[in-house]
Amino acid sequence: MSFKTMVNCLKRMIIAAFLLIFQSANAQQNFSDLTAILEQKQQLLGKDLVMMVANRDTIIYKKEMGEFKSKTPAPSASKWLTAALVMVIVDEGKISLDDKVVSYIPEFGKYFKNYITIRQCLAHMTGIADENGGILKKIASRRKFESLEEEVNSFAAREIQAKPGAEFHYSNMGLNIAGRILEVVTKKKFDQLAKIKLFAPLGIRQTSFTNIDMSAVNPSGGAKSTADDYMKFLTMLLNKGNYKGKQIITEESVEALMQIQTTNDQIKYAPKSAEGFNYASGSWVIEEKDGKATALASPGLFGTWPMIDFCRGYAYIVFVKNLLGEERAGAHIEIKEVVDGQFKSNCN
Repeated sequence: MSFKTMVNCLKRMIIAAFLLIFQSANAQQNFSDLTAILEQKQQLLGKDLVMMVANRDTIIYKKEMGEFKSKTPAPSASKWLTAALVMVIVDEGKISLDDKVVSYIPEFGKYFKNYITIRQCLAHMTGIADENGGILKKIASRRKFESLEEEVNSFAAREIQAKPGAEFHYSNMGLNIAGRILEVVTKKKFDQLAKIKLFAPLGIRQTSFTNIDMSAVNPSGGAKSTADDYMKFLTMLLNKGNYKGKQIITEESVEALMQIQTTNDQIKYAPKSAEGFNYASGSWVIEEKDGKATALASPGLFGTWPMIDFCRGYAYIVFVKNLLGEERAGAHIEIKEVVDGQFKSNCN
């Protein structure tokens, strides 16, 4: 056999092996069951929705239903974005998660709230009493504030209902306090900082915390995004802070975002849709092993459900515009079980 013939045979063998691997991978990822459950749950979730699944940094599934597309902007999951932005500033050495809030916002010292930390803010464990009323009422009441500074200073004057770090009470206060600290440290408005430090490095162009009416920015619930944009954020976290070869936040900061901050007995108030789950920083712990989160989700008020499964190596987002309720949260858990079936867990 001539050398040329041997080379040609070798090339054919390599191509055949590649095709075999490629076909095998495709066979393993059959998302017909996922499409079926989305169609089954469409009326419950909302007639207009889009779902995307990414394996590491590749979009492997996208389903657009109704009038919603992957480029359609809608209210999004804000708290996870804000927590990640905090870690960007931690990586720059400008703050530490265990810094006291009062070090940056002296107003808290006037009301004897000297021991609240940034970490506790990200985990809804400030101990500050929330105002009465439903979520939508609280959103409406924010309109009286002209700036994030004004709103956060009003938090300082509220009563303390628990020792900081002792109890979990889900609210918008902690993440907004953390957002205000970022403004103080960087001397930039929160929405501008998010664009410069997080969105621009990720190539995210349709995501913003800026309000059209120019009212006070809301780090806890004011983000608007698209499924395309938010998926870039999720794949960055999935890849230990790296996005397309660029380290957006350090691996250590991603690990910090995965640390479980609560115990079951500490959770005194959680939305019905999240009851039974622990909390990390800006996201709920959907699955855990040996005290560490292995799957995180940060559902938004208007139904957006971003989720990362670190054990199985995938991320997904269901993007809708429909108030999240207990029944819808149950549907998302069912959807995750279907997606899980397409991936092998790497956690022993």
